[in-house]
Amino acid sequence: MKIWKFIFKRILQTIPLLIIVSFISFFIIRLSPVDPLAELRLNPSISQETLQREKTRLGLDKPIIVQYGLWASSFVRGDLGVTSSGEKVSTKLAERIPNTLVLTLIVIFMTWIVGVPLGILGAVYNKTNLDRILTVLSSVGMAIPSFFFAILLLIFAVKTGWFPVGGLTSFDFNDLSFGGKILDLTKHLVLPVTVLFTISLAGLQRQMRANMLDVLDSDYIKFARAKGLSEGKIIFKHALRNAINPMITLLGFEFAGLLSGAALTEYVFQYPGLGRLILEAVMKSDINLVMASLMIGSIMLVAGNLLADILLILTDPRVRGE
Repeated sequence: MKIWKFIFKRILQTIPLLIIVSFISFFIIRLSPVDPLAELRLNPSISQETLQREKTRLGLDKPIIVQYGLWASSFVRGDLGVTSSGEKVSTKLAERIPNTLVLTLIVIFMTWIVGVPLGILGAVYNKTNLDRILTVLSSVGMAIPSFFFAILLLIFAVKTGWFPVGGLTSFDFNDLSFGGKILDLTKHLVLPVTVLFTISLAGLQRQMRANMLDVLDSDYIKFARAKGLSEGKIIFKHALRNAINPMITLLGFEFAGLLSGAALTEYVFQYPGLGRLILEAVMKSDINLVMASLMIGSIMLVAGNLLADILLILTDPRVRGE
């Protein structure tokens, strides 16, 4: 019951945060000199009635605070408007959000499966050749800009022809068998996943190593060794439980970092995700699409942090008040 109260309380706390994010984003976009309806006006398929309806809905002839109020009320009702190309914003988001979630969740899963054990190894074998090798590799991973690394892999794919260089599926995807579809999706995901996994792994591994070193140097671990407990039991039963808690706290921030880092990676590989959609919308000054994408991204960030808090409650008795 305490967990449900906590979840409800955190959801209520996020409402002011989302309002502030939307308020700041809207004002920054609207104070720019670009006409939000410029591309709509140039699109011959958009009727004058549609233009006028969109102008009225956004209140472009009204003060900016009134415009924000009109947009916010429409957003709450689920009316996200249309893009500069005349498509429904809700349709565009429904196409892109699942793709970004697939990419992000795969990267997070792989990063934790690999990064946590490597961090433990680095701490257990501190100052050995294995630790030095892992430290060098993690330093290289943190030093490489994701955009530059993505371009290198793109050039590699073009030169070798081993991987597709863009998109999520091939042109004949619908004609493939079930196994063929899975293989095709996997091939398209290899390069963007590799970029994001490499960048994320370095930081997670170093953080896990630092946490384990702090715990292994604590008095209760020394006492456990003095009692004659096996090293495996000391590491995995006592040290790991305390070292993993700060990592769980970072889970929500890692989710947010992947969303922001995925934008450039998605753009380089022409991956149809939310990050690429936001970049393209910003360059077009498509206010409806930008605002809706930013709000969805903020909600995903809040959800990631809420998940991390719930996991921390479940794993740490001190947080539960026990």
